[in-house]
Amino acid sequence: MNDQYPELYSSFRWLVPSQFNIAQYCLLRWASNTLEGRRPAVFAENEFGETAVRTFGQLAETTGKLANGLLKMGIGRGDRVAVAMGQSPEYITACMAILAVGAIVVPIPTILNAKQVTERLSHAQARAAIIDMPHAPGILQAYGQYPGLSQIISFGFQHELTLSWSSLLARQNSDLHVAPTLSSSPAFLLYPIGPTPTLKGVVLPHSALIGVLPGFVASQNWFPQSKDIFWTQHYWTHIDGLLGGLLPCLYFGRPIVALDGHLSTRQTIECLQKYKVTNVSLPYSSLRAVMEEPHADFNGLSVRAIMSTGEHPSEQVHEWCENTLGLTPNHVYGQTEAPYIIGHSHVRWPARPGSMGKAFPGHLVTVLDDAGRPCPAGVSGQIAVNRYDIHGFPDPALFLGYWQDDTSTQQTFLRDWYLTGECARIDRDGYFWYVGHHSNNESHVTAKRNGSVSLSL
Repeated sequence: MNDQYPELYSSFRWLVPSQFNIAQYCLLRWASNTLEGRRPAVFAENEFGETAVRTFGQLAETTGKLANGLLKMGIGRGDRVAVAMGQSPEYITACMAILAVGAIVVPIPTILNAKQVTERLSHAQARAAIIDMPHAPGILQAYGQYPGLSQIISFGFQHELTLSWSSLLARQNSDLHVAPTLSSSPAFLLYPIGPTPTLKGVVLPHSALIGVLPGFVASQNWFPQSKDIFWTQHYWTHIDGLLGGLLPCLYFGRPIVALDGHLSTRQTIECLQKYKVTNVSLPYSSLRAVMEEPHADFNGLSVRAIMSTGEHPSEQVHEWCENTLGLTPNHVYGQTEAPYIIGHSHVRWPARPGSMGKAFPGHLVTVLDDAGRPCPAGVSGQIAVNRYDIHGFPDPALFLGYWQDDTSTQQTFLRDWYLTGECARIDRDGYFWYVGHHSNNESHVTAKRNGSVSLSL
């Protein structure tokens, strides 16, 4: 194949406006156009087969009402609002309304227990929460433990401690004026799930959406195309579902499929066929599970691109995908602090099964030794992402810092390099190969810290 990577990487330029609000670019700019506003934005279906379709215009109308309701509650610029909901049109409007008033979204995954929910709400100093029924127990228990949570808005159920979504919206008009936010203004406060000794909230700016677009476009085989419809298995409250699926899809004005509840592999495949899904994102473990599903029927699928996360696909999985689905999976790598920085795009540069891929255009990534020097080819070191790209422009994907923790933020940087705490080696062709976790990250950082072709974004 014709390897286009060198030209794509060297000629890429970031175009980041000084003022940028995700709600404006993902929703309101489409809804303000009569024709675009009538197009479907989300196809929703749950495990019971109940369906719903929402256009960009309908989402914008609900977003306006909810945003005005938040403003009347006193929610505004910089306030943290938790969102604990499944894949649904209401999750979209909740996030868009919060961002539109200049507040910060704090996604709360459903897998957390009440103690973990309380810890996150308290750490974020969240003023309000928007929840659906499956997420209610954790939030309602947290309400009694964290007095700073002044209001809970409930969708799909009523409770004496909550304000009904429908009651709130019934009293509001849909006119919405998006708060002017800088591209560097905080948009999301996310808490990675893992065995960390202390709770760290990762603050991502509105510009993080622009920052993930090169990796999203490339790993989805040059998204969007005219008939593209997207689906991700990842929770939308997780970085991979939110910034690696939902928001880029809406940014490009393409519909996304929301599957909520516990759907079986068979049900999921049937939904992909039903909605003619063309682009998919899922964990590698799920891809492997599909491969091992004995009665799966893949006839009628319209999928043209598969992006996988987590463990790096083996040659066996690559071969199965190519032989059974006629597709080569594109693996991506990133962290909440630096999402979608490395990966594959087999239609533009050769796939190398088992590797992490190459640094996506716009991101300056290398591996450093314990002295902070770039490692030679084939030598393992810590994966590091620079604050600036190869042309000296700031990388918009990088996090702003850890919430109210400047010390931890500073300790993760070595000069202009963000240190991921994970190790890899780079071969002579620029492919990264994962090695494992860095064993002495904290002492290293503390000791060494010092002070055109373009993707259509």
